[in-house]
Amino acid sequence: MSELDSSRIEGLAYIPITEEQAAECSRKMKSIADNMETVIAGKRRVVVLTVLALVAGGHVLIEDVPGTGKTSLVSSLAKSISCDYSRIQFTPDVMPSDVTGFSIYNQKTGEFEFRHGAAMSNIVLADEINRASAKTQSAMLEIMEEKQVTVDSNTYVMDRPYMVLATQNPIEQLGTYQLPEAQIDRFMIKFSIGYPSFQDEVRVIMTGEKSKQEISPCISKEEVVELTNDCRRVIVSREMSDYIVSIITATRNNEDIRLGSSPRGSIALYELSRSYALYQGRNYVIPDDIKFLAPYVLGHRVILTHKAKTEKKTGVDIVNEIVKNVVVPSRPETIEAGAL
Repeated sequence: MSELDSSRIEGLAYIPITEEQAAECSRKMKSIADNMETVIAGKRRVVVLTVLALVAGGHVLIEDVPGTGKTSLVSSLAKSISCDYSRIQFTPDVMPSDVTGFSIYNQKTGEFEFRHGAAMSNIVLADEINRASAKTQSAMLEIMEEKQVTVDSNTYVMDRPYMVLATQNPIEQLGTYQLPEAQIDRFMIKFSIGYPSFQDEVRVIMTGEKSKQEISPCISKEEVVELTNDCRRVIVSREMSDYIVSIITATRNNEDIRLGSSPRGSIALYELSRSYALYQGRNYVIPDDIKFLAPYVLGHRVILTHKAKTEKKTGVDIVNEIVKNVVVPSRPETIEAGAL
C-alpha cells in the first residue's frame, strides 16, 4: 500500500488487504492455474481468465468450435479446487425444473420433498446453452444473478463458491436459440479457447487422458471463498473507478454500437480488475489491469449497428479501439500489470 497515498483511499467501505496478504493470494491463484494447465496445455491466458472470474465471483461464457477443451477446462477447475461439479447438457427438451429442481409428493410422509436440480452445485457446466429453449434459459437468470433458486415460493441459496461456465458453438445454427441480452449480460467474461499449437496438440494426444485422471485438488473450496472475500478488499481508487465508467460510457456513445454496456458491465470490470491485481500480487488496481480485461468483459455486452456488422467488425475490436481513445487517469501507478 506504500505506493498509494492515504488521500486516495479515504472513505473506503472496507479494510484494504495488505501487501503480504495479496502476495499469498497470488500464490494460491497461480497454483490453481498451474494445476489446470496440466490438463489444458498451452492455454495459459484462458486458464487465468477462468481463475480470475472464479475469484471475482463471476460466470464465464465460452464460445468455440467442438473439441477444443471447453469441458476439460471446467472439470479441471472443479477438480483443482475440490468442489462439487455438475453438467447440464442443454437440449430443446430440457425443462426449467431439470435445472432448478422440483418438489415431489412423498406418499409415505404426506409431504412434498424438494429434489435438487442440476444447477445446485459449486461449478456448473452449462453445455451448449444456446440449444435450450427461452423458457429453460430464463431459469438460469435468478441462479446466475442472485446465486439462489426459488421453487414453489421457497428460496434455496447456492453453496459458495458458485460459478456457471456455459459453452456454445458459434458455427452451428440448426437447433439453436439466440441467448437473450439479459442472460448474456450476466456472464462476467466471454472468450474462445482456440486450437492448440502443434507442440501442445502433440502433448494433448500423448498425455491428455493420463493428466485428466491424475489431476488432484491444490486448494480447498473454503480457501476459494477466502480468496473471494480478500478480492473485495483490493483497493480501487477514485481515479480507477472514473476510468472504468469512462470506458463504459464510451460504449454508449460509439457510432458502431447500437446498445452499449449496462452498469452491470461496470461492476464486472471493477470486480475483475481487483481479481487481476490480486493475481499479480498487488493490493490495488492500475490502468493496465482495466485495459487488459475490458475486451473480455465488454465485448459480448455491446450490440453492434447493422453497418458495423456488414463491415465485419466485432464487439472486441470496437472495445479495443475505445480503450485506446479513452484518456488514462493523470495519476497512474508506476507499476505495470505483468504478463499472464
